[in-house]
Amino acid sequence: MTIGISGPERKAPGRSAVVGFIIAAIIAAIGLILLALVGDFLVDWMWFSSIGYTQVFWTTIGAKAAVFLVVFAATAAILWANARLALGLAGRRSRLPAAFDPPLVAAAAQPDPLEFLRERLPWRSMIAASSGLVALLVAWGEVGNWSTLLRFIYQVPYGTNDPLYDKDIGFYLFSLPAFVAIKNWALLTLVMSALFAGSIYWVHGDIEDRVQQISPAAISHGSALLGLFFGVKAWSYSLDRYLLLYGDNGVVVGAGFTDVNVELPVLWLLIALSIVAALAACANLWVRTYRLPTAAIVLLFGGALLLSGIIPAVFQRFYVGPNELDWERPYMERNIALTREAYNLNRIVPKPFPAEQNLTFRTLEANKATIENIRLWDWQPLADTYAQLQEIRTYYKLRDLDVDRYWFGDTYQSVMISGRELNSALLPPNAQTWVNRHILFTHGNGAVMSPVTQKSGEGLPLLYLHDIPPVAHGGPAIREPRIYYGQQTEDYVIVKGTVPEFDYPRGKDNVYASYDGSGGVPLSGMVRRLIFAHHFNDVNLLLSDYIGDGSRIMIRRNIQKRVGTIAPFLPLDRDPYLVVSEGRMFWMQDAYTTSEYFPYAQPAPGYNLNYIRNSVKVVIDAYNGTVDFYLMDPADPVAATYQRIFPDLFKPFAAMPSDLQKHIRYPEDLFLIQARLFQTYHMEAADVFYNREDLWQFPRQPAGDGVSSMDGITTMAPYYIIMRLPGEAQAEFFIMIPMVPSRRDNMIAWLAARCDEPGYGKLIVYEFPKEKLVYGPFQIEARIHQNTEISQQISLWNQMGSRVIRGNLLVIPIENSILYVSPLYLRAEQGHLPELKRVIAAYGEHVVMKETLAEALSALFVDGGPSAAASGVTAETPTEGSAAARAQEALTHYNQATERLKSGDWAGFGKEIDAMRGILEDIRRQSGSR
Repeated sequence: MTIGISGPERKAPGRSAVVGFIIAAIIAAIGLILLALVGDFLVDWMWFSSIGYTQVFWTTIGAKAAVFLVVFAATAAILWANARLALGLAGRRSRLPAAFDPPLVAAAAQPDPLEFLRERLPWRSMIAASSGLVALLVAWGEVGNWSTLLRFIYQVPYGTNDPLYDKDIGFYLFSLPAFVAIKNWALLTLVMSALFAGSIYWVHGDIEDRVQQISPAAISHGSALLGLFFGVKAWSYSLDRYLLLYGDNGVVVGAGFTDVNVELPVLWLLIALSIVAALAACANLWVRTYRLPTAAIVLLFGGALLLSGIIPAVFQRFYVGPNELDWERPYMERNIALTREAYNLNRIVPKPFPAEQNLTFRTLEANKATIENIRLWDWQPLADTYAQLQEIRTYYKLRDLDVDRYWFGDTYQSVMISGRELNSALLPPNAQTWVNRHILFTHGNGAVMSPVTQKSGEGLPLLYLHDIPPVAHGGPAIREPRIYYGQQTEDYVIVKGTVPEFDYPRGKDNVYASYDGSGGVPLSGMVRRLIFAHHFNDVNLLLSDYIGDGSRIMIRRNIQKRVGTIAPFLPLDRDPYLVVSEGRMFWMQDAYTTSEYFPYAQPAPGYNLNYIRNSVKVVIDAYNGTVDFYLMDPADPVAATYQRIFPDLFKPFAAMPSDLQKHIRYPEDLFLIQARLFQTYHMEAADVFYNREDLWQFPRQPAGDGVSSMDGITTMAPYYIIMRLPGEAQAEFFIMIPMVPSRRDNMIAWLAARCDEPGYGKLIVYEFPKEKLVYGPFQIEARIHQNTEISQQISLWNQMGSRVIRGNLLVIPIENSILYVSPLYLRAEQGHLPELKRVIAAYGEHVVMKETLAEALSALFVDGGPSAAASGVTAETPTEGSAAARAQEALTHYNQATERLKSGDWAGFGKEIDAMRGILEDIRRQSGSR
């Protein structure tokens, strides 16, 4: 007899355990996310408050929150509603008993893998959680459109209409991007809804392998979603009508002949087809067959492929192509006009430049400011020299050199300047402690400045500002040299701590100082320290005794990240520059307003934009970190829109301190974009534009050290220069670049932008006579290499353990002539201290190389150069005693003139040359009288 002992059956995990696990996981994830978000929010709030931009912070946060909440709520509601509807309708299809269907009898013996999902999962909770999670992800992805929303709400009209639809361009800049974003979200949400509903129907057996096995409920639900999808597609095709204005068929950017006459009617037809398809899908709510929605899908997408893809391409190839110039002419004119408008190319004033060969020393004397500001120090050699002479310690870095100009008395001087920043990452490895990096080594010190033209007897730059603390020898005095905010300052630092900060090295000891400015966020109280400790994941902020109640923490010290955090909607120029003003140091940062939705405008090569303005100048205090945004162009509609959004952000340009106003300059990035587009869009005639017969390009120049042919070829970059334009009364600060014809090296024009008030921002293009050959930079480079004396000397230096570095060749317009100047540096084979040893100058057919610029100009214009004959100087030698004495007197004046020239005394040089000329003319008259 067997006794069976039975106990309670082991139960499978119930719904409560599964639900509890899911809820716990979701709560934990949300908690971690909220903790990080709240910490970041509080840090941002304290930081924005400390720099005075609370209104910007709350406006930005409000817009982001509004976009997130609206998108989250709408997405979650739509997904949840569709999923719950599918859950309510699923599983209602009538089924035959298995005994009446042999295949079902066989299938009944097999376990159904979906049964557990159908019976065990808490579907209502799963639907709510899944809808919320997917909506969270979608909303998070759409938060980036917060500025698009604000621009749409606060937009201002542009004031000009597009030529096709006659709509204000403001619609394209502000409304169209918002409509496209909403359309994309709607399509995504509908697709996700279909996936949610389809998954539920599939799990519950309403969708099986064959089309015939789809339940009527699933068909009805799918038809409703499909109808909504077709409705959104109709709106999408309506928006595509405006997106035709951004097409590119290789000839026209914007809507061309085919777009207007074929593609536009096709889009109207596709709108109609989308509406018909939507109605067919809605009708299928009652018909409940798969054939009707299938026919609607084939009709719409097959029609789109045929009508929008094949027919326009065939029409363009066989109808427009053979007569392209005639058909596309009016559309090319639109492209030209609106591209010039989008980049302000229509404000470039063309002027003739005769390219004469009549320079004399009188002309050079009249252009003394230009000659004394010819840049002989290139960035890389000067950076190497600065690093060797002025970085002082390994943790200091002179990273970036900038060209600027200053008034020193009555002299307008172009200079190179670089801030001496401290990079704590360059401390020795055993000094990489938390205290050193965040408490002691907190700031850089001073700057290095030198004139662009002058050098010492050893070939080194003359330093106007040097050493630590900075010493001024001819340059502006710096009373507050400490740099807490710069281009290399990445780590956070604590100031006003219980110990003084390292200031600068002095002999065997160090000098220490305490910060007395207003920069940084107060760290008073344990709560703030806890918030920042969590934000930086750094417990030392809680434990360190070096932090007191009056301490402040400086974060976001990199100036571009600092500005980008305040105004992320303003793209920044890649080259901020240091300015010394009223004894303090400031960073000047150019900011742009841009768009990629300007109709008919050519996109900028390498940039995601087709409209740009330099409407904002940003000034950052290197000591306190204050950031001021100055509005340069109130007429810019994008800037005006941002001003409506953030009324406390921008200040009028007139509010900028007058001394800082003297240092604004036309930004290089903007100038480069305009110059590249102007190479094509200076051609305003459609026929010339179509043939590309007057296409320009940047000049070529040797790459690398400019000596070895192995370094290859690169293109010339824009450069800043002080010069006096033809017909102007005084010299100004410009950025300029020469132009050459496409695939040619002779110069055709040069483009310049004014940097000084009151003409700031005005662009001029000087065009050379097309019937006259004007040597381009690369041709001058070839002539330099072909000069036997120069090439032999370079070869000799390279064989003597030195390395020759050729500097960039500069094109210097003087009056109506062109002078070419290039520096030459020597560097020891194993050294890193380049010395400026020679200056190469070229004018007309003459190329010379001398030790100084003055000697090179003297060799060009006095010692048998092109102006010698023009000035009447002859080689005759008087034979009689009086004539010999007079000749000796002329030689004395010549020698004195040379000395004056070497010292840069152009006025004295001119007087000596005039005296020499008078003596020589007397000798000639005496010889003639005999």
